[in-house]
Amino acid sequence: MKKSIVFWGLCLATAVFAQEETAFTPVEKLEQKTDALESAVKKLQKFNLSGYVQTQYQWGEKDASMKVGSANGNPDESFGRIGVRRGRIKFVYEEGIVSATFQPDFTEKGIAFKDVFLAVKDPWWGTSVLKAGIFDRPFGNEISFSSSRRESPERSTIFQTLFPEERDLGASLTLQAAKTSPWNILKLEAGLFAGNGIKQETDSRLDFIGHLSVAKAIGSDMKISGGVSYYNGGVYQGTENIYSIAGKEFVLNNNVDNKGKFAKREYVGIDAQFSVMSTLGMTQLRGEYLFGEQPAAKGNSKSPNASALPATDTYKRNFSGGYVVFVQDIGALPFSAVLKYDWYNPNTKVSGNEDITDGDIAVNTFGFGLLWRINNHLKLTAFYEINKNETAETLAKFKEDRKDNLFTLRLQYKF
Repeated sequence: MKKSIVFWGLCLATAVFAQEETAFTPVEKLEQKTDALESAVKKLQKFNLSGYVQTQYQWGEKDASMKVGSANGNPDESFGRIGVRRGRIKFVYEEGIVSATFQPDFTEKGIAFKDVFLAVKDPWWGTSVLKAGIFDRPFGNEISFSSSRRESPERSTIFQTLFPEERDLGASLTLQAAKTSPWNILKLEAGLFAGNGIKQETDSRLDFIGHLSVAKAIGSDMKISGGVSYYNGGVYQGTENIYSIAGKEFVLNNNVDNKGKFAKREYVGIDAQFSVMSTLGMTQLRGEYLFGEQPAAKGNSKSPNASALPATDTYKRNFSGGYVVFVQDIGALPFSAVLKYDWYNPNTKVSGNEDITDGDIAVNTFGFGLLWRINNHLKLTAFYEINKNETAETLAKFKEDRKDNLFTLRLQYKF
């Protein structure tokens, strides 16, 4: 009896299911497929994919420092290297006011992450944003100026030194009025960061970075913008030995309590940008000036970006530096001429033969080049850099100007 009930129940369910399935007309089935397709398209519309690849050849004098390939194997001769400077693909998924961004970098040296962050826009105007993760530090203009758009192959020496890897781990808030407001020309970016580049947090301390900027279009052909930036943080003191400049020499403070504390790290920056369109083509002029206090190691003034706390003595220095870049389109032709000058003085208290360590040597670079925009996606850059450094009789590495001029030929594809 029970088996009969189960049998007839299964037959009834099968009949009902078959009836339901045959109840849909061809038009209804097509509508179902259309709805599913529209749902899939809507999801894809929330997803954005972009990226670029930079393959380059570099030739340098015997002491040149290159961004691709290995160091010079024969320090008495000039050398050349070929490689992938950047191979980046950017994934952005946006739904409502929230978005997530991932940007890995692929080169022959390996794979590294450059951006990993979430962003939440304000629900009213969409101009104010909260970010958290790994992203560009909000300081000045050149850091956030994309490497795919920048006319020179690399950022200025001062930014490569003070802000290695350009990005940091932290959270920031961008405040800006609605686009319809006259106050929209102002933008405030401020946040707290680990201060260790894209490496892991190591010292339980956060640094403050802020940038207040203004941008104004004058007519349809001219734009002017600028801003002020401020960095306030610290660098972990790995030993009790702290050196500070007094007169023309470093003075040692070796109080045992110094170890484990933080040396003051403070920067002030001023940036300005100008562009105008004329019969000559687009003319651009950009520049920045930075000064402040930088604690670092004896032999260099680079900011921390290591996976462990430093175990070296701390040298406190006052620095200054900046850059000026001029870009001129050549009429309606797909070419632009570029001139750039940047300088960095890691220790403004001494100069020349007064320099005490390798980390006190001032440097400057004059670069010039030509850009060819082959089409909307392909660009060829040829750029030559003349590098100069201070000389000091007491420093073996810098008794004379180093032979480190550098030529870069780069082909970029952007999608």
